[in-house]
Amino acid sequence: MTKALQVAIDGPASAGKSTVAKLVAKRFGYIYCDTGAMYRSVTWAALDRNITLDNVAAIIKLAQEITISFEPGAEEQRVFVDGHEVTKVIRSNEVAENVSAVAAIPEVRSEMVKEQRKIATQGGIVMDGRDIGTTVLTNAPVKIFLVASAHERARRRFEENQAKGIATSTLEELQKAIELRDQKDSTRKVSPLTKAKDAIEIDSTHLTIDQVVSEISKIIEKKCNN
Repeated sequence: MTKALQVAIDGPASAGKSTVAKLVAKRFGYIYCDTGAMYRSVTWAALDRNITLDNVAAIIKLAQEITISFEPGAEEQRVFVDGHEVTKVIRSNEVAENVSAVAAIPEVRSEMVKEQRKIATQGGIVMDGRDIGTTVLTNAPVKIFLVASAHERARRRFEENQAKGIATSTLEELQKAIELRDQKDSTRKVSPLTKAKDAIEIDSTHLTIDQVVSEISKIIEKKCNN
């Protein structure tokens, strides 16, 4: 590739953004920026330093001070905090149980957006979320808005949970939960889920993961050759 582009992939819950983003990044040798891992990293750092989660000021200061970075790995994306690898530890139950409280702090979110932009400065990155194209990487040359019907997204989540042996709700309950999540994400005051004006929408309802990756890859290749 002659260019290292910023690729923003947005869309509703369970549309397959992370799965597709990782595969696209691997195909082009780009970094995949897992924005969720960044909030987990702040949470891990707070726990590691014995900062209680009700000490909001200390957590904000921590988020401002630490450096979070990513590197491609053979099996999975590697995550580092101040040069220390935290890929595995940020997936611990302790971090999972506390990350929501940390991610809900507006100042932490603001700091993570700054970090996400910094990581993306040199290009060669794929980032997924709900506000990447509209808030984080507003000048990204490739913006994808990945959608699928609520029923299809519920079916995928249902089958994924079953395959992993995770206790799951019924298909109907999952669909209702996804529709409620869509409504909340689209109407929240801070960085609501919305399609960027220059984003290309891809409906994955009747597409395989490989087909979606292929479609996005063609868009990237076209941009690289322009």
